Amino acid sequence: MKKTLIIMLAVAILATCCIAGFGACTDDKTITVGYTLYNPMNYEDDNGELIGFDTDLAKKVFEELGYKVVFKEIEWNKKYVDLNAGTIDCIWNGFTSNGVDDGTPRAELVDFSYNYMKNYQAVVVKAADKANYTDKNTSFAGKQGYVEAESAGQGYAEDFTDATISTANNQMAAIMQVKAGAGDFAVVDYLLANSIIGKGDFANLAYVENLNSEIEYYAIGFKKGSELTAKVNELLEKYGEDGTLIEIATKYQLENAVITDFSSQKK
Repeated sequence: MKKTLIIMLAVAILATCCIAGFGACTDDKTITVGYTLYNPMNYEDDNGELIGFDTDLAKKVFEELGYKVVFKEIEWNKKYVDLNAGTIDCIWNGFTSNGVDDGTPRAELVDFSYNYMKNYQAVVVKAADKANYTDKNTSFAGKQGYVEAESAGQGYAEDFTDATISTANNQMAAIMQVKAGAGDFAVVDYLLANSIIGKGDFANLAYVENLNSEIEYYAIGFKKGSELTAKVNELLEKYGEDGTLIEIATKYQLENAVITDFSSQKK
């Protein structure tokens, strides 16, 4: 009788944990976040640990929802294949929500969360050549550019008259082509360019401020019909109100780009 009582008590405690939202009962409840290496959103510190604004926020959100979070590095041009195949559960990696892929608005391909960050496309060149880039119509003739495949940067670079555009696996690879002298320019997210260009190993590079694109917005991409979208939006609202978003953004010097008021995005 005593043994039965102990078992019943253990089951009751476990059930209480589940109701309270503790993770003890959700060991098999895993969510996989798709990302590419991209400072300051998802990148590795000196110890090889994955950090960044998107990394930290994804951990915070999904752990509160009771999930064990796994991060999976993906090829950006295969993001929809991975998402629809279930290899990943979401795309959380500076994903431009107001972008277009192969003529189709991204909002028709995935369910987006609220927009949580502002961004632009930026043109990265050798610092010594910066003065030669003044406009999209005349400055790029005969120039070799690099962009991340199927990125917002690729769409923006298509407007550069008479430029040759090649694709790279990710934005850092595009920048490295310019650093190595294989390319004349790269088009990458402003938030990435602002965090590394002109500093350290990239001191010989610059971005051309007057060639920034129109404003873009980051959001999290979920499979069409996913129940996670609404749940994540609820927590984004909560974190906007309680200061969590600003706290994480400040850690990565993104406080001027983060969005904390989602009232205008509610449907």
